[in-house]
Amino acid sequence: MPKGLTFLRGMAVAAWTALPLAAVAAPHANTVVATVNGEDITIGHMIMARETLPQQYKQLPDDVLYNAILDQLVQQTALKQELHGEVPHDVQLSIDNERRALLAAKVIGTVMQGATSDEQLRAAYEEKYATGEGVDEFKAAHILVETKEAAEAIAADLQDGADFATLAKQKSTGPSGPSGGELGWFETGRMVPEFEAAVLELRPGEVSAPVQTQFGWHVILLHERRKTEAPEFEEVRGDIAEELRVKAVENRVSELTASAEIDKPEIKDLDPSVLKDRSLVGN
Repeated sequence: MPKGLTFLRGMAVAAWTALPLAAVAAPHANTVVATVNGEDITIGHMIMARETLPQQYKQLPDDVLYNAILDQLVQQTALKQELHGEVPHDVQLSIDNERRALLAAKVIGTVMQGATSDEQLRAAYEEKYATGEGVDEFKAAHILVETKEAAEAIAADLQDGADFATLAKQKSTGPSGPSGGELGWFETGRMVPEFEAAVLELRPGEVSAPVQTQFGWHVILLHERRKTEAPEFEEVRGDIAEELRVKAVENRVSELTASAEIDKPEIKDLDPSVLKDRSLVGN
């Protein structure tokens, strides 16, 4: 069954069977909106259920969505009570994983929130653009082929004086092939790491050795490189905030895992394909 709410027949008639909110002066997360065989459903349950919905469902009128969610939670509660409190092993494992992920995400959110104060953003901006210059930009072209052997053959042809653009038009499998392999100007961070690392090693006019990426094998020609002017703070505020959030999370994860007592016992004859064996955790 898909994650989140699955809307049953109640959705189709929800607009005509709307039930009013419980008569309380100030509804809160623990306000009970329904009871099924003694088990409470609260506004808090409904709020979190709404959070899991696809955006198109969230656009429904409030009264329709309220009653659809309430009907669904009532139905789910009645269904799960059929197990009389027993939690199947596979379900418990999923609950454990979901709980772990939700709590980890909560910590990540807290770490991110604490990493982007105005002072931190300003300090990161000043450090990054202290010279008054912006990022590195490169103007390059490449020839993309499927195998290392094909890339090596192209590199050899170029060393023998072949024209790069002509070879790109003839042999490149990438979308830039028809235009001679030209990629135009791009800045650091725009290309996959292996490609960018190769470009950083080149001087204008130089051609790289064959470089493998997830797309295939590349031979790269660097035309020019330059520095852009430093952008205004507000132009890059969002990018800097994202960089600080990512760095803060990476640092916190590294700190926690370094200080944690982690034991990974060796399991004799463990075949990684065991993860495909659904029968080990039940139906």
